Amino acid sequence: MVFMKLFWFGLFNTSKKFKKGKLLEGYGLSETSPVVAVNRPHLQKPGSVGPAIPGVEVKIVNDELLEVPLGEAGEIIVKGDIVMKGYYKDKEATEKSMKGGWFHSGDLAVTYPNGYIKIQDRSKDIIISGGENISSIEIENTIAKHPAVSLAAVVAKPDEKWGETPCAFVELIEGKNSTEEEIIKFCKETLAGFKLPKNVVFSSLPKTSTGKIQKFELRKKAKELNWI
Repeated sequence: MVFMKLFWFGLFNTSKKFKKGKLLEGYGLSETSPVVAVNRPHLQKPGSVGPAIPGVEVKIVNDELLEVPLGEAGEIIVKGDIVMKGYYKDKEATEKSMKGGWFHSGDLAVTYPNGYIKIQDRSKDIIISGGENISSIEIENTIAKHPAVSLAAVVAKPDEKWGETPCAFVELIEGKNSTEEEIIKFCKETLAGFKLPKNVVFSSLPKTSTGKIQKFELRKKAKELNWI
């Protein structure tokens, strides 16, 4: 459903190839035609997707649809002329996503005092380990900064003790090498212990025709690791 979402790890790797270009992180979905927010050329906040564009209202809400305080994570909901009327011949999906006249994105984010938005994760991609909520994007961002890494995707792996643990799938830059131990050690430099990936798998990442990583395929692979 997400049409355009450039996270920091994406910019980090893209900037390696286009050092002279000016990249602006933004956020949007097919359902929002597609841009909701974008950084301004004269005022960028690395790691954020910028403020909402003119004419678009954005709120960060909790499960009761109440706005959360600044810096607290909640779901992004959007209102404006850019928002779709509904899904074609799918009344149930339309009613679910358009509750209260707002489009419910399913994406989790926090806001800064200046209105800039920072994406935390997709709600379905949050990893719950030992009662702690872990953002898969935070781990992906960290791994992507490793000099041998081209792409990284992190999903939940079922675990008998913790419920779920982070499992990282890593695509290396051609000609570069790394190990599971090296990647985990690299993550230890900036991540809390409970956020560290417990497994690191090196492989090409499954993608759609538009380049979006297919995490549902990686979740299947992560479950299969329990049987190896």
